[in-house]
Amino acid sequence: MLSLDGGGVRGVISVAFLERIEAILSAQAGENVRLGDWFDLVGGASTGAIIATGLALGKTTADLKDIYYRLAPHAFRRSRLRIPLLQPKFDVTGLRREIEAIVGEQTLDSGELRTGLGIVAKRVDTASLWIVANNPRAPYWDTPRDGNFIANRQYKLINLLRASTAAPTYFEPESIPILENVQGLFIDGGVSPHNNPALALFMMTQLKPYRLCWETGCDKLTVVSIGTGGYRQRLDRASLGRMQNITIALHALRTVMDDSQGLALALMQWFGQSPTPWSVNSEMQDLLHDLFPAGPLFRFLRYDVRLEADWLTEHLGVKLSEKDLARVREMDNPDSIPLAYEIGRLAAERQVKAEHWNGGADTPSPRL
Repeated sequence: MLSLDGGGVRGVISVAFLERIEAILSAQAGENVRLGDWFDLVGGASTGAIIATGLALGKTTADLKDIYYRLAPHAFRRSRLRIPLLQPKFDVTGLRREIEAIVGEQTLDSGELRTGLGIVAKRVDTASLWIVANNPRAPYWDTPRDGNFIANRQYKLINLLRASTAAPTYFEPESIPILENVQGLFIDGGVSPHNNPALALFMMTQLKPYRLCWETGCDKLTVVSIGTGGYRQRLDRASLGRMQNITIALHALRTVMDDSQGLALALMQWFGQSPTPWSVNSEMQDLLHDLFPAGPLFRFLRYDVRLEADWLTEHLGVKLSEKDLARVREMDNPDSIPLAYEIGRLAAERQVKAEHWNGGADTPSPRL
């Protein structure tokens, strides 16, 4: 299973990791490997949903890299007539056009999808999380005889991807027909507990209503989770000024997504056995020696970078100015893509090991 985080243009960091994985698998197979043929389920939130869908449609990592370099300048184009605070930051026309160039008019039941695909979005009008997958055994896959709802299989990929990437304040929400004369209003899947969707996708393979019921165990299931670069959003108390209460409230809301990602990482490392342990926090550390009571449910590989000056210098030998560090952290700046990709490429060289992918015995890598 492959899980891909959200993160705007920083999704190119994930592409760099996927390039390395694709190269290792191709070398081991002695022929070019398409990751969409190698994984049984790929899924993502927001920008990760675009990558996952591309892979499921058989695109190479070179194709995905090209998509980011081409898509971002068109997608993140400011509307000249935008009214600040009242309208989204960007005109959605460019983003829709670029996504449509990838998926066309295909629906979730398209025969062009080579593997399982999961897309995370949030239906804001009913405050419900949606993880829509091309699983023909799942509830809501087929339209009932009474026509009470529109079947998941009929949803267009363009609409699902637009829904998953409709980041509040950046792009307008996406409306999708749910029932006759009823439109669901959707926003970015990252604005949920599952911007790192690994836990949600794993649950989908286990819970009985989905009727997948995959076998667990390190020799039966591997979960690969790839990030887009994270960092701690610190608050400078000296800059609070007279707007202290509002500033703290907004900062707390912004960091909820980071807290959710930390929880997902902690649970996946606890449930699984990982040769790539990441520190969750200074108290829990990396959970390498904390074993789930029932034994590991899967083998867990997590690849990511920390967009912190000290981490980049220590682990990658990269020294960035404060200006460049701030730029590469942005999710909506196309100019940061070359730098973000280079950081991802360097990290992939160090983190993604051939032994992770050849079925051999794993040994823990240095702490990440």
